[in-house]
Amino acid sequence: VKRTNFSPPVTFTLSYIPPDMAQRPVVSTSRDQKPKFAELNNLISEKLGGRVLFTTDDWFAVAENMLKENEAEWKEGEFTECGKWMDGWETRRKRKPGHDWCIIKLGVAGVVAGVDVDTSHFTGNYVPQVSLQAAVLTPAEEALIPERQSVMGNEASDHDLQQVARLHSEEWDAIIPRSKAQPGYRDTCHTFLRSSSSQRYTHLRLNIFPDGGIARLRVFGYAVPDWSLVSPLEVVDLAAVGNGGVCVGYSDAHYGHPRNLLSPGRASSMADGWETARRLDRPPILEADSQGVLQFSGFEWAVIRLGHPGKVLRVQIDTHHFKGNFPDSCRVDGCFLQSRQEPEKFGTDDSFWRTILPPQKLSAHSIHLYQDEVVMEGAVSHVRIVIAPDGGISRVRIFSRVTDTPESSA
Repeated sequence: VKRTNFSPPVTFTLSYIPPDMAQRPVVSTSRDQKPKFAELNNLISEKLGGRVLFTTDDWFAVAENMLKENEAEWKEGEFTECGKWMDGWETRRKRKPGHDWCIIKLGVAGVVAGVDVDTSHFTGNYVPQVSLQAAVLTPAEEALIPERQSVMGNEASDHDLQQVARLHSEEWDAIIPRSKAQPGYRDTCHTFLRSSSSQRYTHLRLNIFPDGGIARLRVFGYAVPDWSLVSPLEVVDLAAVGNGGVCVGYSDAHYGHPRNLLSPGRASSMADGWETARRLDRPPILEADSQGVLQFSGFEWAVIRLGHPGKVLRVQIDTHHFKGNFPDSCRVDGCFLQSRQEPEKFGTDDSFWRTILPPQKLSAHSIHLYQDEVVMEGAVSHVRIVIAPDGGISRVRIFSRVTDTPESSA
């Protein structure tokens, strides 16, 4: 008789975590810990047209890096002629009176609700303190700013400083007072600061005290167009970032935030769209109705506050780049709120919502335009994008005519 010895299972504790292994979000960057304003649009994002117009110094790394969409990178052992390569804006160690600052033009003029001063990877060279000022500049005033030379190793000349001094930017509205920043470690790199102003601005002055580095600056808010210039007969995309559209709630944003749906142009990649995790309540065997729409008990949603109430005429859903992970179907609901303050559990309470676009079967990597399928007659202030069961879409366009009354059907 052959004997077999069975050993009891042994549990190992892995003390070393490979650097490329997925890690759970740290508390400081989790969704529940972020301020609500951090869900709004980044008004200085390079994809919205945000631009750096002036800096006092760009020695180690140019200020344009702060406006990038991607997360800051770290390149171990990489150096330039000016010093350690850094993915952000980093000025030289200041050896003369004053402090460093820069002027940034918003991609879309609007209200700044708050900022994220991201110092990722700046651990011994991060800025100790920051403040933010803001103004509305005319084209003639902007023309006073010297032509930008975005070159590492540069600093503003005395002539440049004299020229930009005519703007008196040190007297602009102070919307964020001098505040302490944090080192660029994973659990401390994000410093969220709330704006004290609800006014519309076109330009910002970022002050750093006295010098140092910032990886990314995100300026959260929403655009404020001049609607008096828009005819009631004109058809506009009221969900667009530039027209004041903003995401105010969502069920899941595991791979991409739904605010990306409102961005201009087509998405540059899947990361530039909204993508959820796979729902764990999917049925083991899928079944479809007579229209070919798969049947699921669960769905994902995102709520968009339109830049202005309007009568929806056409809806466009773009699944660009989503080829093996697009939703099976999508529907669009709408409601009209007199207040800009969304109620609690707004996105999940069906009593608020009426159907604008019934469920429509989607396909991969395509633009889907719906006009005859739109069924709602009245005006809406908010729309809810519902995808089933999960997946990703890159853009949503809500083509509408502006109106101020929910009963309007013009």
